Amino acid sequence: MTLMDSSSPAQTRSGAGERYTISEVAALTGLSAYTLRWYERIKLLPHVDRSHTGQRRFTTSDLQWLAFVGKLRLTGMPVADMVRFAELTREGEHTVRERRELLMRTRKDVQDRIDELQGTLAVLDYKIDFYGGALRGPDGCATGFPGDPAAFPGDPGARRLSAAPAAPDHADDKD
Repeated sequence: MTLMDSSSPAQTRSGAGERYTISEVAALTGLSAYTLRWYERIKLLPHVDRSHTGQRRFTTSDLQWLAFVGKLRLTGMPVADMVRFAELTREGEHTVRERRELLMRTRKDVQDRIDELQGTLAVLDYKIDFYGGALRGPDGCATGFPGDPAAFPGDPGARRLSAAPAAPDHADDKD
């Protein structure tokens, strides 16, 4: 399990003020050292302290922030918006309204995707049920496949193969 999967990132070590090397953070988060350096370079990750030899020393707070960034990534939030959110966070309490608005927009995008996926799931469930019925004959035994509707109930935009097109009305045609 990586830190991104964990609900409590501080569980990895016991003492307060613990410091982590970049390789330890990479192992805990599932992010590469390159990605961690890039996050720092684009200021998605706040300033990371350095040891006397220049090695990055991440804190538990850094790990918690990276876990949050991982959740933002899962939402599909653009990197530019994540960086903006990080900037706003560093600027302080007077940016709470803007941070909230950014998160609300992201939440709406996530909800829209969930709604779309639920519709997609309904289509898959219908097709799975259809194929399950097609594989069983009236006596419950396997049978040949009788045909495949091109739509599912409640899909007004889809054309059904079983419905024949209406014949044109030529009553008003003059020869």
